[in-house]
Amino acid sequence: MSTAIVTGGTRGIGAAVAQRLASAGHDLVLGYRSDEDAAQAVAERVRALGVTCTLVRADLTTDAGVADLFADVAGDQLRVVVNNAGATYRFAPLAGTPAEEVRRTIDLNLTSAVLVAQQAVRSMSRSRGGQGGVIVNISSGAATLGSPGEYVHYAAAKAGVDTLTRGLGLEVAGEGIRVVGVAPGLIDTDLHATTGDPGRVARMAPQIPLGRAGAASEIADAVAWLASDEAAYVTATTLRVAGGR
Repeated sequence: MSTAIVTGGTRGIGAAVAQRLASAGHDLVLGYRSDEDAAQAVAERVRALGVTCTLVRADLTTDAGVADLFADVAGDQLRVVVNNAGATYRFAPLAGTPAEEVRRTIDLNLTSAVLVAQQAVRSMSRSRGGQGGVIVNISSGAATLGSPGEYVHYAAAKAGVDTLTRGLGLEVAGEGIRVVGVAPGLIDTDLHATTGDPGRVARMAPQIPLGRAGAASEIADAVAWLASDEAAYVTATTLRVAGGR
């Protein structure tokens, strides 16, 4: 039985990814920061699919948090790491965004992603006793759109995630590790409400060539495919799942 780690695995896209990987037979380690009720609810759903699920409450912007996430997973069992934890805190032009919020956004969305990927490589590298595996980095369509007037700093962090996917994928291909990315577009989750714009999905959906927002399950399907043997020849690239935008 293989184990998959999903960061930010108990809400939104992360919760959908957890359920999809569980349906594919992966035991799960789900990292979350604070929402205990959401974490327990997701754990119950995935355990009902017949897999084990370990919840790890961890702040991935700290070294201790990253270490805790990997602490109970044997390197020879770990096959998938989904680097999903991330957030933006408000919609605003960069000039109106406090410096501390810029730092916090980049630390969570980029620095923690790099450090989680680093630990994943240490755990899965064949030269270190691992069995190889797949790292899936969750980026954003914002990385190429730039998101002017909304969250340029978040978009910049996600562009860094795309570069991480490309560079690390080339670096560790010989270790039996594939590194791939998924860049979601407008997805109907609670992100929009929690950042102060609950009507954003309905307002922006007409701008999408396919005419609608995406569902978290559609991102989860892309992650599951990239993590599977069906994508064995895919690495160092990011798949855009954004309805054409």
